[in-house]
Amino acid sequence: MKRTVYFVSESTGITAEAMGHSLLSQFDTVDFEQIYMPYINTEARARALCQRMDEAYARDGARPVVFATMLDRDIADILRQGNCFYQELFEHYVEPLSAELGVPPSRKSGRSHAIIKPSMYTKRIDAINFAMANDDGVRPDNFRHADVVLAGVSRSGKTPTCLYLAMHYGLRAANHPITEEDFETGDLPPEVVAAKAHVFGLTIDPQRLQAIREERRRGSAYASAERCIHDIREAQNMFKRHGIPVLNTTNQSIEEIAAQILRAVKSPNGTAA
Repeated sequence: MKRTVYFVSESTGITAEAMGHSLLSQFDTVDFEQIYMPYINTEARARALCQRMDEAYARDGARPVVFATMLDRDIADILRQGNCFYQELFEHYVEPLSAELGVPPSRKSGRSHAIIKPSMYTKRIDAINFAMANDDGVRPDNFRHADVVLAGVSRSGKTPTCLYLAMHYGLRAANHPITEEDFETGDLPPEVVAAKAHVFGLTIDPQRLQAIREERRRGSAYASAERCIHDIREAQNMFKRHGIPVLNTTNQSIEEIAAQILRAVKSPNGTAA
């Protein structure tokens, strides 16, 4: 089965896309053609989109699905009348929340991603700069200034997780790749050990690690099964020696890994929940 899906908003459409993706993930037997439609903020653009939906219906033989965050009711009404299954993602929440709070909603577009608190925005920018400047262990002397330090073998997910923590939570995240030098000494560098109160070890199943490394250096010793097994085993021994909590990234998304780290950072004893 194939269905066309539109993520529609009068602003950036980030919220419609995020919420829509979450809902679609529950229907993995359907082939969705996903189309991003931001800034549908005039009646003319809404009517043009309705024409596109007619074309999608004729092509697919089924109504397109529309996930929308439209606060302008006139534009939303035009889309509702189109040949589609229309889902207004805000309507079930805004009015009941307004009744509970006792104040009307502003109905201003783009508020969910606007810079409402400049101090928080500045904190996130600083955190992103910190993560980029302290990627791949280039500044181990900065580990003591980090909120989180991720350690793990090459290609275990350290860099994308650090950037996600910085972008979404404003955490100053650095990472250390466990290298040949560490394997030769049999231990983590002293800078990592000194910062172990906020160090998390990332591990990954050898088969998955081999597949990832093969994409980068096909047929190399670096990507061999023996090397992957060795690297992971030795890294886990280092983590165990220093009591560093370990997260397995094999079947977890960056968002899931980050959520575990965030819970641990916020918990009283600093261990993963």
